[in-house]
Amino acid sequence: MYFCIVEWKIVHIDETDSTNRWIMNHDSDVVWADFQTAGRGCGTNKWESERGKNLLFSVKIHPVDVPVQKQFHISMAISLAICEALGQQIGDLSIKWPNDIYWRNAKICGILIENTLQGSRIKDSVIGVGINVNQQQFLSDAPNPVSLWQIHGQETSREQLLHDILNRFETLLGQDLRQQYLSMLYRRKGYHPYTDKDGAFMAEIVDVEDDGHLLLCDEGGRQRRYAFKEVQFII
Repeated sequence: MYFCIVEWKIVHIDETDSTNRWIMNHDSDVVWADFQTAGRGCGTNKWESERGKNLLFSVKIHPVDVPVQKQFHISMAISLAICEALGQQIGDLSIKWPNDIYWRNAKICGILIENTLQGSRIKDSVIGVGINVNQQQFLSDAPNPVSLWQIHGQETSREQLLHDILNRFETLLGQDLRQQYLSMLYRRKGYHPYTDKDGAFMAEIVDVEDDGHLLLCDEGGRQRRYAFKEVQFII
């Protein structure tokens, strides 16, 4: 698996509708913004962020000869890079499958990855990240946000955090990350509540496949396999 990164070309902007959309239309590797007017998560999810308080950025990479079925490697790499960078300041971090970053039972970071395919290969990958950094209060109806400031009560340099994440991300892209990712999963051990189209159930995590599918085993011993958005954690 190969990724061509020589040196990050980073742009800082005051405002945009979405950093993912911005970087798709500009010749940059990384863009970070003080504010997004239409920040979004996966599907119809919105991302609340006070102007100038949080780290909102997108990265565009160009994988070389990476098959579509291996695209989850990118998700693992950025998730682990963020955990490592945030782990310099706080503990109790985990990755809620597929790539939300949690502190205990609260969400500190969301990630949205959009891949452009060329045949059976990945042509471009745009990775959008929103990290709650210095925001002191959340006003939306999001169920469980938390920021670095709320955890340790200190201001954090968003720019320094960005560079720290990028350096770790570049290193991790070239490594075998499967076991490291599995060890960081939220609710990795024991039975926990989930819900799918048939209702709520208790299950434990068995594995995450190379293509990102989540494997659970319920209390009746039945193995369940899910793609993203087919199952939800009950928190």
